[in-house]
Amino acid sequence: MSVKADNNEINALGTTLLEIGALLMVSGASTGRIRNNINRISNSFGYSTDMLISQRTLMLNIYNEENGHFFNSLKRTQAHGVNFAIVSGISRMSWLVVEQKWSVEQINTDLIRIAALPHYPRMLILTFVGLAGAAFCRLAGGEALDMAMVFLGSFCGLFIRQEAHKLQFNPYICILFAALTSSLIAGLPIKFQIGDTKEVAFATSVLFLIPGVPLINSFSDMIDGNLQNGLIRGLNGFIISFAIALGLLTSMLIYHF
Repeated sequence: MSVKADNNEINALGTTLLEIGALLMVSGASTGRIRNNINRISNSFGYSTDMLISQRTLMLNIYNEENGHFFNSLKRTQAHGVNFAIVSGISRMSWLVVEQKWSVEQINTDLIRIAALPHYPRMLILTFVGLAGAAFCRLAGGEALDMAMVFLGSFCGLFIRQEAHKLQFNPYICILFAALTSSLIAGLPIKFQIGDTKEVAFATSVLFLIPGVPLINSFSDMIDGNLQNGLIRGLNGFIISFAIALGLLTSMLIYHF
């Protein structure tokens, strides 16, 4: 019975750790953070862990050297995004597991709670992204009209990206649509010579699309020695940047800038 109970525990723990790793990966965590969180929880149960973490797949092997029990499996991850509430929530949970000696059932219960954390309301996100774009425009020397057009362009561009994502377009095509929409709106005053508009509005209208998280994670992974993930994330950031540039170029061709 004890052997069977140990096998059940390691299987349940292994499945839970794979779910934790997948959640962290799709929420924008670096490879080092994923590895640290999984190792921390696994060690608190007395198991050793080996992991292979790639951009779309997690392979996990946990084992107990004393009784020879082991778990070995892999899990594919979904499309990647950014959700720091999940990343920080799992990090805090991992420390509670160590300090309070949580069971696997307690981890699963808290994991369900973390995964169900609500996002900010859509209109709030759109509004603050627009305000951020307008602020960048002001920092670059834009005036009131420039800021207003960047706000409107960023707002509509993010809306178009979200709608294209719902329709299951390729993520890079979604970014291209967003960049095209934002730059077309921001470029209207320049095209029709409305007021004393500057080209800075056209340039800053797409800053909300800059792939900051993939590029930061790419640098972090390469510093930590996770070269494969670092290069893949860097290439992902490069393709996103290319999609942004292609959207801007299309607007310039339409407006004959």
